[in-house]
Amino acid sequence: MTSLTIVDRSRPATPGYFQRADEGRGLLDWEETAARFAAAKNYWISTASASGRPHAMPVWGVWLGDRFAFSTSPESRKARNLRANPQIAVHLEDGDVVIALEGRAAEMRDRAELLAFLDAYNPKYRWNFTVDQVLSGAFGVRPERAFAWLGGEGEAFGGTATRWRFETRLTTDR
Repeated sequence: MTSLTIVDRSRPATPGYFQRADEGRGLLDWEETAARFAAAKNYWISTASASGRPHAMPVWGVWLGDRFAFSTSPESRKARNLRANPQIAVHLEDGDVVIALEGRAAEMRDRAELLAFLDAYNPKYRWNFTVDQVLSGAFGVRPERAFAWLGGEGEAFGGTATRWRFETRLTTDR
């Protein structure tokens, strides 16, 4: 499912929420978490302008092995923000099954990358985008960190709260 290299899986630091003696118990598995993330229909992305002005909007997207990919109008605030400041957070819309990614977005320009994106995106959303329609405004997000927990009514998130840190590339690819 994923080709990310995990460098750390642990509890996120949440001062004041819980202190656990069983620090490694109940941590979530990345493969299962990534599969759940990939299956979602709607995602929220948070970007910021070069000056730091925040912007959050829903998008449709797909998981492509080691990254989340989505498209937006090339002139949208999301696209403009990401070109000026590639930092991004991606979050499921569900507040009980929480999966959030943090990383850097890069515009996808490679034709093979765009075809892989469309091969996943079009059937998932019953859409018919062409490569020409996503030549500008398609972004890939390779996570640097991810957070997840399973909650629900009356459940404390502390038992499953998990943070992953992934190996990051020093080059500008993807």
